[in-house]
Amino acid sequence: MARKKTEEPKRPYELGKRLVQMDKSRADILRAALDLLEANGYRQLTMGSLAAESGVTRQTVHNLFGTKVGVLEALFDVIALDGGMERMREAMTQPMAEAMLKRFVEVICGFWASHRVLLRRIHGIGAIDPEFGLVIDARNKRRTIAATRIAGRFGTGGEVKQKIAVLTVLTSFEFFDGLVENGVDEEAAAGIIFGLARDLFSK
Repeated sequence: MARKKTEEPKRPYELGKRLVQMDKSRADILRAALDLLEANGYRQLTMGSLAAESGVTRQTVHNLFGTKVGVLEALFDVIALDGGMERMREAMTQPMAEAMLKRFVEVICGFWASHRVLLRRIHGIGAIDPEFGLVIDARNKRRTIAATRIAGRFGTGGEVKQKIAVLTVLTSFEFFDGLVENGVDEEAAAGIIFGLARDLFSK
């Protein structure tokens, strides 16, 4: 059964115990960044607004993160850890090609599902803000690297580049979110994506 769209999303600043385990100032700044992204978007996220929202000085923000991009990188790291992306290492060490592909899809889709509402907003901002988009692109390249490794394990011959491209698209947030928004349960969406990916490499 598909999840109801009215279901209350997981609040961005309730990212497991990740922020609780951090230095207080660092955690407060990242919470402020999440709140600013959710309420006002990326253009309102400045070193000054981060300092004001988190109750620290601008110099403290600078000392801890360097730049606004540094804040975003750290924030994305927290979201990734909370969404289970640390399991990707285990996925990439699976001995069999199909098992590697299946685990890769499970980890990626689990991450997309963990903070889907927040991630949709992040990707939306990235589409219109070049600086923000570069941070997202850097993360997406990691997925392409994983797709390249999987394709190499299957030994796809001359079509390897095309299959890497297709696998990267199949495991994108936009593809996963599109399935769920059209009534597919999150777990079922992961199964559909794996089925399509497996068919891709069986040709």
